[in-house]
Amino acid sequence: MGSNTALKLEVVAETDVGCVRTNNEDSYGYDLESRIFVVCDGMGGLAAGETASGTAVRGLVERFALNRTSGSSLEESLQRAIFYANQQVFLMAQANEELRGMGTTLVSACVEGRRIVIGNVGDSRAYFLRQGVCAQITTDHSFVNEQVRIGSMNEAEAEASPFRSVITRAVGTAETVEPDIFAGSIENGDILALVTDGLTRYADSKAIAAIIVGSSSLGEAGKALIEAAKRQGAVDNVTCILVQFLDDLHEPAPEPVAALDPESSVEPDTAEAQKSGDEAESKGEPEAGEAAPHQ
Repeated sequence: MGSNTALKLEVVAETDVGCVRTNNEDSYGYDLESRIFVVCDGMGGLAAGETASGTAVRGLVERFALNRTSGSSLEESLQRAIFYANQQVFLMAQANEELRGMGTTLVSACVEGRRIVIGNVGDSRAYFLRQGVCAQITTDHSFVNEQVRIGSMNEAEAEASPFRSVITRAVGTAETVEPDIFAGSIENGDILALVTDGLTRYADSKAIAAIIVGSSSLGEAGKALIEAAKRQGAVDNVTCILVQFLDDLHEPAPEPVAALDPESSVEPDTAEAQKSGDEAESKGEPEAGEAAPHQ
């Protein structure tokens, strides 16, 4: 099969309110026709957080599809869709006093042929799994990550910090937003994970890899990731989208090879740049519109 031939997709999405909260401020969405996937983690409290994340998901998925029909590049289409999602959330907050100050994290990925472009704002993350090795692709826009970066805090201190949930960039809190954009190539068997911090506060890249590799199917892996967070208390909502890329859905993916580093194929193109509700599972390539944004 040619190196530029588009890979088929298997997609699983899971979300859970967690063990403490009574409402779910996470949202996710995807469109298999335009090959766009997004997870958001809303903030602002109750209805505001849900509104922010749901609005961002719908805006990004819809605008990305329009951008692709205009001939824009993959990177441009995703970046402009993030700008549009930010504008929609910001304008809604300005028009409604009860929603003032709401915002959301955002992590998104889009695919064309065997190229993948990932964009993020906030601390929802993208991970890339190849042959059993998992790498974090995005960089958190958070207070503790900034402190670690400048040497004022080590990793252990960051994990224990009461400020670990404070983010330094968000969609919808200002008129403009600056996403990070990453680009790379994909191969048969690769798996993309888009997740909120409700999962990553309990599972690092090695734990995520172990859960996915140890699962009998992608659907089981998605459920197992949610349960891993819930077993440890899940104080926040927990959401993940898993996308596996395959040459043929009946052809098994390669066996894990621990020596391969997935970062060799997914590297940052630029360094500028995350919180909603049920479960959905789609395998193969359904018709367009079968998987609508969830909130």
